[in-house]
Amino acid sequence: MIAQQILNGLVLGGVYALFALGFTLIFGIHRIMNMAHGAVFMSGAFIGLYAVRLGLPIWLALPVAMAGAGLVSILVEVIAFKPLRKLALADAELASIISSIGAGLIILSVGQYVSKTETMRFPFGTVPVDAILVFGLRVTMLQLLMLGVAVVMVALLAYYLYRTPQGRQIRAVAGNYRAAQLLGVNPNAIFYQTFFLSGALAGAAGVMVGLAFNAVQFLMGEPFLLKAFVAIILGGLGSVPGALVGGLVLGLLQSLSGAYLPALLVDAVIFLLLFVILMVRPDGLFAQSVTESPTKRV
Repeated sequence: MIAQQILNGLVLGGVYALFALGFTLIFGIHRIMNMAHGAVFMSGAFIGLYAVRLGLPIWLALPVAMAGAGLVSILVEVIAFKPLRKLALADAELASIISSIGAGLIILSVGQYVSKTETMRFPFGTVPVDAILVFGLRVTMLQLLMLGVAVVMVALLAYYLYRTPQGRQIRAVAGNYRAAQLLGVNPNAIFYQTFFLSGALAGAAGVMVGLAFNAVQFLMGEPFLLKAFVAIILGGLGSVPGALVGGLVLGLLQSLSGAYLPALLVDAVIFLLLFVILMVRPDGLFAQSVTESPTKRV
């Protein structure tokens, strides 16, 4: 029983990690909270759903959803954040939060209009319902898909950030914005890259959640946005490894507490853990030192 719940928690934690990675990627580069991230997550789920309904298999619908959510995320950057870069730092930080909330509400309104506030579902058989036994554990095809997508996305993100010239430029801008500019790095290109990557990760997570619960609706991203906060605070703001570990810990904790505690206590346990960890390590498990102020840009 415990082993099965650990497996379920790892699968759920992988989805949380994808969502949190996209969220913390923006914070790590721009030092801003993208409050529209939950709406981008929702848009990815809707795009994936309609791609499947148009006849695409899930292995094609998933990259379509990721690309679509990435483009939505770039649109958020252009509309909500780019105009604020001319402001002073103190004004821009608050303005960016308010602006991203507004952008998120616009995307939610579009999702509400498209769905007519109804809960939409993937066609039966989008993912085979078969299950296999692995070392006595029941593993469904959907769980294998969710875990495989999470592992592949994390591996590709790590490769992109640490093994490609574009990834080095992203890390250079995160380390010192002005110095990266002096070295010839185009900051606008970096902003578009990071927002696209963030949106693509959120879109993948949205499709996985939509498949897991077979439910896609316009408010589905808001609970995940709150839990993404928990994951990135547990791991450490701006830390990519921290977001990964925080998402997995959150998934495991939710699965185990949901199996052995009343449903109403699950969220209480999650936030109690957050409180305890912040008492011991206020900066999170993988805290990163914040460098000089030029990196704190919208």
